[in-house]
Amino acid sequence: MQYPLGVHHKDSITSKTGKKLTDITLEEVLKGHVSSEDIKISKETLKAQGQVAKENGSEPMEKNFERAAELIAVPDDVILKMYDKLRPNRSTKTELVTMAQELIEKYNAPNCAKLVLEAAEVYEKRGILL
Repeated sequence: MQYPLGVHHKDSITSKTGKKLTDITLEEVLKGHVSSEDIKISKETLKAQGQVAKENGSEPMEKNFERAAELIAVPDDVILKMYDKLRPNRSTKTELVTMAQELIEKYNAPNCAKLVLEAAEVYEKRGILL
């Protein structure tokens, strides 16, 4: 894969709904053939971006794309609640552990869960839990 994917691989990139990148045009939007769900990135595209990052020596960036790919399955309202709970002094350790369990059990997002558990440990050490 070669970055940017939208230039070098535009025929193989699809949205979260499976719509091809080449089919998402202003004309199609104006006709009402493209919904807001059609412009959300797919798990596969995020993983491909992660692979490009890894091949170019950026494993931390690859891990970010990996976590982002996991979050595709998580509803937006849940992500916003999680974001709020991950802010300092907004949660107890138990709430963060519960969040991590939900990420694993409900959304199959183990890398995101690991990050939440790491945050809980750091917040506990820094005294920024409720």
